Amino acid sequence: MKRLPIPEDVTGEEIDKGVRQELMSLPKTLAEDVARNLVMVAKLLDDEPEQAYQYARVALRLASRVAAVREAAGFASYAVGKYSEALAEFRAARRMTGNSDLWPVMADCERGMGRPERALAMAGEPEVQKLDRAGQVEMRMVAAGARRDMGQADAAVVTLQSPELASHSIQPWTARLRYAYADALLAVGREDEAREWFAKALEADQGGTTDASDRLAELDGVEFVDALDPEQEADDGPKPVAEPKVEEAEVEEAEADAEPEADAEPEAVEPAVEELQSDEEPEDAEDEGQDDDAEDSAEDVEPTKAEARPEDQAGLPEKDGDDS
Repeated sequence: MKRLPIPEDVTGEEIDKGVRQELMSLPKTLAEDVARNLVMVAKLLDDEPEQAYQYARVALRLASRVAAVREAAGFASYAVGKYSEALAEFRAARRMTGNSDLWPVMADCERGMGRPERALAMAGEPEVQKLDRAGQVEMRMVAAGARRDMGQADAAVVTLQSPELASHSIQPWTARLRYAYADALLAVGREDEAREWFAKALEADQGGTTDASDRLAELDGVEFVDALDPEQEADDGPKPVAEPKVEEAEVEEAEADAEPEADAEPEAVEPAVEELQSDEEPEDAEDEGQDDDAEDSAEDVEPTKAEARPEDQAGLPEKDGDDS
């Protein structure tokens, strides 16, 4: 696999202490190399998941027996939608550590693979009771998502109703839980309540982890325009300037100036036409007389077919096929 460049200022010291302790089982140079790749995974996971995935694969090739590496590879695969691959990495990490912290995300991988029934079954397993409060809230959201995948939208709303949802305290999971509840309400047509909970999610979303503000704007019929959108810039570009309209008074004045010229033209043309007609009439008369004389001479000279002379008929060619 092609190694990706790592900035020189990235060091293994930036890695979590627990992960660094796991890497102590490796040779020093190798541990530093793996740690730097894991740092790049953490830096790029949210904004550049494809790049993070590549760094995770390098770390996995270098140290596949380290649980932290398998977990990082699982999250990188999950971020790019490779759910089967992610599930395999999470299972491997869980076998190495023996803890159930990854149980909710493993269930969500089952959803991603099109198996919501298995995700819902995992929500009822004893491993859920071993999760901390944040893990249990996460498992509840996964279960609600599985319900919606199965077409049970009303059950999804009920699944999310919990003491954590009703609490006024702001926790790391509060914004996402309220957002999931608002989205579930909207799916069953309870728009007014959905708007209320999107607003509550926005209030708790101090880190911008949801798009609650966009969903609120959508419900309110507000449309945002991206100032950096090139297509929008093209639409907002200079428009062709319309030709100035001529005032009606100017049009009437122009028509008034043009009318005498239009009226003068027939007067100038009519005498010339009459002169031409007077010059042509005698010629037409002579032509008509000549035509009458020619017709009379033709009648006197040309015999009709019935009066043709015998000597003229003798000179005509015989018709084909006449043997008589």
